[in-house]
Amino acid sequence: MSFFIELVETSDASRRELENTPRVHAMIHQGLTLAEYRAFLHDLFHIVWHFCPVMAAAAARLDDRHRQVRYELYERIEEEKGHEDWVLEDVAAVGGDVRQAREAPPSAPVQAMIAFNYYSADRVHPCAVLGMLYVLEVIASVYGGRVADSIARAIGVDPAGGLEGRGFRFLSSHATMDADHMAKLNVLLKTIDDPAAQAAIINATRVNFHQFSQLFGEHGFVSHLRG
Repeated sequence: MSFFIELVETSDASRRELENTPRVHAMIHQGLTLAEYRAFLHDLFHIVWHFCPVMAAAAARLDDRHRQVRYELYERIEEEKGHEDWVLEDVAAVGGDVRQAREAPPSAPVQAMIAFNYYSADRVHPCAVLGMLYVLEVIASVYGGRVADSIARAIGVDPAGGLEGRGFRFLSSHATMDADHMAKLNVLLKTIDDPAAQAAIINATRVNFHQFSQLFGEHGFVSHLRG
């Protein structure tokens, strides 16, 4: 059995737990209110802003045993850089406060998720970053398009052409983009046979799914609505 299949099987319960979180289930099927979507984009901005720095931190620590992972991270950084600006464009398009989204801290679960990923890359194993990639790309490719459609319907716009064609650039684009990334990640993960690297990736996958589910709890993005 390839390591990719092992990762899918060991993380599937965590993925289903995320999907069955009440607010996630509601978002997929009923969308969010406009205020909730703005708050969600606030947290999403910080996740995306740290995406490339976490990959860079991991790449800097990878030795030649894992040089193929390092090369893949270089390529992924080049593809992903600047995408945090897409989130801010969406914030502006739906009438949110761009300065607040950029400068105010994200919710506690997002801060914890970001901190965990830096810690794992620096103190556990740099290949742990692939667990972060796996989780965020599964979420984007499996749920991104459906979530964009549901939120758009809930706030009364077309995700492709509503709000002058803006407001859903990040979610809609990554639904397709990250499906392609998942195919590349599949190939890469099949090459990893180091037990320490595998254990770090599995653990990072589990923790990232857990922390992302906490984003939809009472201390997650809805906490911005009480600020």
